[in-house]
Amino acid sequence: MKPILLMLCCWAISFTAFSQTYVLKGRIMAATTNEAVVGANIMVQSQQDSTRKFHTLANASGDFSMNLPGGDYSLQIRAFNYSPMVRTIRLVKDTGLGNIKLTDNVRQLSTVQVQGEKSTLELRTDKKIFNVGKDIVSRGGNANDILNNVPSVSVDMQGNVALRDNKNVKILINGKPSMLTQNNGLAQIPAANIEKIEVITNPSAAYEAQGSAGIINIVLKKNASQGFNAAVQAGLSSPLNNSLNVNASYKTKLFNVFANMGYRDKKLLFVEDIIRTNKKPYNELRQTNQSNLHFDNMNLYLGTDVYLNDQNTITASYYGSKVRNHDANSYLYNYFNVQGTQDSAISRFEKYREPQLFNEVELNYTRTFKQPGRKWTTYLQYDFWHDDENQDIQQSGTTPVNLITRDLESSKDIYLQSDYKLPLKKGQLDMGIRGQWRAIRSEYSAAQDGKLLDDNNNKLFYDENIYAAYTQYSRKWQKLDAQLGLRSELSQIHISDREQTVNKHKQYINLFPTLHLQYGFKNDLSLQASYSRRINRPQFWQLNTFAGLSDQRFLQRGNANMDPMYTHVVELALLKKAGKLSINPGIYYQYTTNYFGAVIEPQADGNFVKTWANMGTENRYGFEMTTTYNPFTWWRLSWDINGYGFSQRGTYAGISYAADNTTWFTTLRSSMRFPKIVNIDGSLTYRGRRQEVQVTVADSYRANIGLSKDILGDRMSVSFSVNNIFNSNIYLQEMDVAEYSLYSRSQQMGVIYTGNVVCRLNRKKGQTDRMPGDK
Repeated sequence: MKPILLMLCCWAISFTAFSQTYVLKGRIMAATTNEAVVGANIMVQSQQDSTRKFHTLANASGDFSMNLPGGDYSLQIRAFNYSPMVRTIRLVKDTGLGNIKLTDNVRQLSTVQVQGEKSTLELRTDKKIFNVGKDIVSRGGNANDILNNVPSVSVDMQGNVALRDNKNVKILINGKPSMLTQNNGLAQIPAANIEKIEVITNPSAAYEAQGSAGIINIVLKKNASQGFNAAVQAGLSSPLNNSLNVNASYKTKLFNVFANMGYRDKKLLFVEDIIRTNKKPYNELRQTNQSNLHFDNMNLYLGTDVYLNDQNTITASYYGSKVRNHDANSYLYNYFNVQGTQDSAISRFEKYREPQLFNEVELNYTRTFKQPGRKWTTYLQYDFWHDDENQDIQQSGTTPVNLITRDLESSKDIYLQSDYKLPLKKGQLDMGIRGQWRAIRSEYSAAQDGKLLDDNNNKLFYDENIYAAYTQYSRKWQKLDAQLGLRSELSQIHISDREQTVNKHKQYINLFPTLHLQYGFKNDLSLQASYSRRINRPQFWQLNTFAGLSDQRFLQRGNANMDPMYTHVVELALLKKAGKLSINPGIYYQYTTNYFGAVIEPQADGNFVKTWANMGTENRYGFEMTTTYNPFTWWRLSWDINGYGFSQRGTYAGISYAADNTTWFTTLRSSMRFPKIVNIDGSLTYRGRRQEVQVTVADSYRANIGLSKDILGDRMSVSFSVNNIFNSNIYLQEMDVAEYSLYSRSQQMGVIYTGNVVCRLNRKKGQTDRMPGDK
């Protein structure tokens, strides 16, 4: 009788325990970086009944929470680019698992090892991350070289960055705006300074609303390993692109000091052929330009983290860049009449000098709390820079001319942002405020044969103030993760000049709602849907009514009357991992009002002026897919393809403009790792023919390859890369309308050969640099 009573008691206790519901929660993090693993798939399976399974996804902070009946369970966690984790748990009360760290998805064989290395490309639920340290073909280059190897991103020969072939993209550095992103300043950031590139095609309300194409965030290195460690990188290149970079840090429990110093000496050769034809009356200009560009720059990035205690950290840093541009440009003009006979020839030679000095000071305060996920951060950043553009142009021909120009530009920018993250019983609340104050001054002067040119001596004043506030709420409903946000931005812009020819005051306030949804299915499959409203404010160079006079027959001038354009963005994407294959297909649609673009206008003297203007509307739609495949542990293949179309309709100066086009571009990358022999990276990019508002741009392709080898253990690496293997970096465009036609072919000349050596002191090859804001 007693055994029966004992069994009944045990059964009653067990029934009571397992019939109750308890909370299981934790945070999924990357072991190497301590970053949140967003969208990790969590599956809990009952050990008593294998058919009872519960699923959820990690939110933007890596947190998850589930209500489960008591019992014994098997916990399985999976995420893209990370090894699965399985553990058993007994749930008899509310249980917090704390930080659960996932390791990179790497394997080890007896003859081939890939240890401690992140994959070059990581697919996350809210972004794509390109880890720069493993990109052999860009070593020794700059930020533009890195971006040209990032999926869906391209950089043209003028340094203009595009995402999905859309140049309306916002570029951030360490999550914040920087004047380094203007005037091709990215070319001054060494690749050795960059830790990773984050691509966010449809940002949430926490990000500024500028950039309809999305946001590209460039994250710089800050090492945080205990004690002293350093790395030195030196590179030689042909054509000239020699570099030297030193990265060092020293960390204790109380503080961390980090520094990065670099020097670069670079030359580029550009050749351009242009044919301009006026049809009524007929005449033709055949023009040949050659630009020999030469610049050297020095960079310094240093700072310190002070750990006041476990909850409070202060970071102070300084970034400085000093650049000297000294170029030699030549222009040859041959004029032909209706019979095809040459009438005349003119040649121009330009000496161009432009010293630049950029400074950026940053102060960052981070406060964490005992409550997991609760955090307060405040940033204060001050940029101040100036450059001095000088042109000395000598023209020979029927009428010799000497033209001297100078453009003194300076800017002062203050950026302040404060963000607060608050976990709730059900969901999470994020909120923040931001202010940005910018003052740009541009004083332009020009003299021809010693006499001032009346229309080219002036000073432009540009002041831009932006105030913003946002809030967003995130919550899970079983397999559904939802985030709803709203951002408000007040813009105040004033443009004027010394001669009072321009005086524009503009003020507008806008609301930018965002919605992000993610639903997790079984077998590592998730579906994402998102919506946002974005803005594109004209850039300063698009508003500046003064421009260089290098080529007076094809001038470029800004338009101070331009207004911002607004875009509604909708995206739908899948993330799937099946064994060795990861695939991320998606579709997107963008509707833009008040669209602005470039317009080429003929002048009465037969010359042309390129300007920018608001036109009308644009519909843009596309499909993209990013795929990674590991056929073997030592071989990784990645392929991204983007096909898109657009329809533009509008009018400017009484003329109707329309453009319809569908095109595509794709990149294939291969990465092979044989540590005892050699590592090999290669890429091939193809861009299809496309039609813009007035011009047609021909298709193009580019191929790169790189090899690297570790010697002396982890203490030294040597690499060699060949970029632009087929000398195919060509930009060809054509325009043909009733009154005139234009043909232009530009080419960056030369195959680029680069050799690099990296030496490490107390630092391992796979050691990851600390991200800003992490301890």
